[in-house]
Amino acid sequence: MPGIKRVVLLAMIVTAAAIGQLRAELPATQHQFVSPQAKLELLFDGACTLTEGVTAAPDGTMYFSDITFSHTCRDETGAIEAGHIWKFDPATGRSSVFRSPSGMSNGLKFDAAGRLIVAEGADYGGRRVTRTDMATGKTYIIAGLFEGRPFNSPNDISIDEQGRIYFSDPRYAGLEPVEQPVQAVYRIDPDGSVHRIITDAGKANGVCVSPDQKTLYVVSNDNGNVGIGRLPEGTPAYKGRMALLAYDLSPQGTATFRKVLVDYSPEDGPDGLVADIRGNVWVAVRDETQPGIYAYSPAGKELAYIKTEIPTNVGFGRGDELKTLYITAGKSLYRIPVKVDGYHLPSR
Repeated sequence: MPGIKRVVLLAMIVTAAAIGQLRAELPATQHQFVSPQAKLELLFDGACTLTEGVTAAPDGTMYFSDITFSHTCRDETGAIEAGHIWKFDPATGRSSVFRSPSGMSNGLKFDAAGRLIVAEGADYGGRRVTRTDMATGKTYIIAGLFEGRPFNSPNDISIDEQGRIYFSDPRYAGLEPVEQPVQAVYRIDPDGSVHRIITDAGKANGVCVSPDQKTLYVVSNDNGNVGIGRLPEGTPAYKGRMALLAYDLSPQGTATFRKVLVDYSPEDGPDGLVADIRGNVWVAVRDETQPGIYAYSPAGKELAYIKTEIPTNVGFGRGDELKTLYITAGKSLYRIPVKVDGYHLPSR
């Protein structure tokens, strides 16, 4: 189809065995999680600027965002690409556009009923959270304003087993006013009410509810500005907290800071993350000196490392691909087999 780049299912020649070329020493547990023979496969390379938010639908189809920054994604007339959500079919290896415009989608997740939950960002996007009924195609706004004002730029999503949706709201790009007083984490309850639950994470980015429902992992990735591409090249910016944080998550859905699990300063920190069934978290780390996917125990111990280009997010497949990790990085989508099943919400 014109305009749709497919891959290709050709193995990218980075193997888990070659990872050690960048690191003096891999974790002792590396081979318990990633085989030395595992290959990182390039599946898609057609994004304009940045892929994000990869997640598996109940039928195993993978969905991911194509974030089209307005300062980079323009045609010859100056028209701005309006953001896209792509889907990748593991059975055929083909990618196609699922939705465009996407509302400048970033994080994506499927709830227990198989509905697509989307964090729509700023930069001509919706600045809201939406839910799409995959059977009818109808989309509903489930969080559009807080205290009467638009969100900064909803970024990442996680859902607990009670159906409550957690999303982060930083600002990395866009000309719209920043109208919320803090870059926070919010919770949407099944009754539709929206609650601001975390205000002390710094610049909140990735969010992930643990499989035991007792921890909310939050990434702080403070790049020092709210407008990617708007500062002149070479302009100094002070970066803030770069860390993976753990919050105690109560049965009522409130969150209390517990500890910093991993501090990445002075390098860039993580972006998105996902959990496996053992409760470990697989984190996309943007450290330019050592980019890749890091697996950590719930206590923050490094368990495994997969070298990639600078990544944005991760998600496990479903069905026959429960032990397959999908990775968004740069303009591309990748996958690699691992040795543990991914965690998904029980279906209902």
